[in-house]
Order: sequence, then structure tokens, then C-alpha cells
Amino acid sequence: MKDMLVRLIGLPDCLELESSLLKKEKIVFRRAIAPEKHLVADWVMEKFGAYWKSEVEVAFSRQPVSVWLAQRGNNILGFACYESTVRNFFGPTGTLESERGKGIGKILLIKSLESLREMGYAYAIIGGVGPAEFYEKTVGAKIIEGSEESIYKNLIRKP
Repeated sequence: MKDMLVRLIGLPDCLELESSLLKKEKIVFRRAIAPEKHLVADWVMEKFGAYWKSEVEVAFSRQPVSVWLAQRGNNILGFACYESTVRNFFGPTGTLESERGKGIGKILLIKSLESLREMGYAYAIIGGVGPAEFYEKTVGAKIIEGSEESIYKNLIRKP
């Protein structure tokens, strides 16, 4: 999987979509806070696995916490991290399969990229991209040629 580069100046506005999801679906988007680390990490472990759980735990060590959440009531619907594995990297991110197609991932992506921009970055890296077309369409991200040999190259894997 390759990495992608995204320009953080001129990101699309997601306020209208966010307001619509709040009104129609009762979905709230917000930055996670420290007391819920164990709950979010356990949810990510259950839905997406141990590697992403590890990255979420690192994102919770940042101040402010570098995890954005989508929730309905007391239920997590999706999450997005940034500056977790490497500085200026977006990811991991995931949305419950049952909630996909509503724009949750788009909002989590944009909010995370806005957070990176607020930190002073002009560009960000989306690491080890799966759905490249989504990132290209949503935020104009471009594949970084030669990036298939990434930071994950020598990742220790469970046998």
C-alpha cells in the first residue's frame, strides 16, 4: 500500500454534512478525551484489531488527544487518529460497516486534517492507504510514488 499527500490549505467544509448527520442520525463528532481511552481502545481492538488499538493508545497520549470520534448516544460509530505512528501522518481510521456511506469517514478525515493544519502543517501524509479513490475525491490527496516501501516495512507481525 502506498502513502498519499494532501494539501491542508483549502480543505472542504464539512459543517453542513455534520449538522445534517446530527439532526437526522443524532451523530456527534468530537475529539476524544483521556477518561475514555480504555473504552475507545477496546472498541478499536474488537472492530479493527490489535495494531490499530496500539496506534489509538499512542494518539491518546498526545495533548490534546489526537483522536476524533463519531458517536450516537453512548455508541462509537467511527474514529480517526493523527500523529499516532509518525508525526504529520493521518490514520488509522475506521467506521462501523453498518454506518458506512453516510459521510462519517469524510467528516472524521476532514476534522483530523484540520487539526494537523492547526498544528502548523501545510501538507499531511495519509499512510498506507487502502481506499485511495476516497481520499483523492474527498480531499484531493495524491499518491506518493515510491512510497510502497513505507514506515510499516519491517513491522513485527504476529505469526
